[in-house]
Amino acid sequence: MKKIEAIIKPFKLDEVKEALQELGLQGMTIIEAKGFGRQKGHTELYRGAEYVVDFLPKLKIELVVNDDQAEAAIDAIVQAARTGRIGDGKIFVSDIAEVIRIRTGETGAVAI
Repeated sequence: MKKIEAIIKPFKLDEVKEALQELGLQGMTIIEAKGFGRQKGHTELYRGAEYVVDFLPKLKIELVVNDDQAEAAIDAIVQAARTGRIGDGKIFVSDIAEVIRIRTGETGAVAI
């Protein structure tokens, strides 16, 4: 099993969610986050004063999928989240040793 963590622009959430649902994937966690990468934030003007916004709003999507679904899920996220502009985000993939559904005690792939 793989855990996919994707940092995306907030306005791309619906597109990413729909792309993953089309693959038959269900269940994800969405976390509101702030951060920056190469873009290093930007400056804004408020009441005539200029200030730096270091941390930009982002969303972090976390989902766990079977190994055979990982590549399709990653491709779907990339296609749905891409704008072609700086700050589109990143995807991190890691191995998951075990999954346990608390309610039933099921483990492994059936617990996803």
